[in-house]
Amino acid sequence: MRKMLATGFAALLGVAVWAIAAGEGFLSTTGPVIAILAGDLFLGEAEGRLGGSGTLRIRSRADPGVTCSGQFTYSAERGDAGTMRCSDGTTGAFQFHRLSLLRGYGTGSSSRGSISFTYGLSANESGPYLKLPAGKALRLGGDLMLVDVAQPVP
Repeated sequence: MRKMLATGFAALLGVAVWAIAAGEGFLSTTGPVIAILAGDLFLGEAEGRLGGSGTLRIRSRADPGVTCSGQFTYSAERGDAGTMRCSDGTTGAFQFHRLSLLRGYGTGSSSRGSISFTYGLSANESGPYLKLPAGKALRLGGDLMLVDVAQPVP
C-alpha cells in the first residue's frame, strides 16, 4: 500500500512539474522568421509551445524602429493562424502551412498590405515561399537584405 501511495504521489508530482514547465516555456522551441510585410523585409523569431500556441517578434530591416509582435495557434481544432500588431500601428492576420513540425510558410494581410513569411527555413530555402516586391531580391551576406535586382553583389 505504501509503495502504491508513493508511486501515485511521484506521478502526481511529475505531472505538476511538467505542467509548470510547459507554462513557463521550458517545453517550447524557437526558430527564425523571415517576412515580407508590404514590400519591406522583417527578420525575427517565433516561439512555439507544446500546448499549440506561440508568439512571434519581428523587426524591419529598412526601419529598425518598427517592430511587430503577435500570437498564433497551431492545432487541428483552432487552425494554423495568428494575428500581429506593429509599433507603427500596423495590424495583421495570417495563416501558415507546416512543412514539418518546426518549419513552414504563410501568408496574410495587414493594414499596410500583404504578408508572406517563412519560419524555421534558411534564406535560401525561403525563396519560393516569399512574395518579394517587383525588382527586388534577397541578398545573402553578413546580414540578409532586400536589394534591387540590378544591384551588384559584392
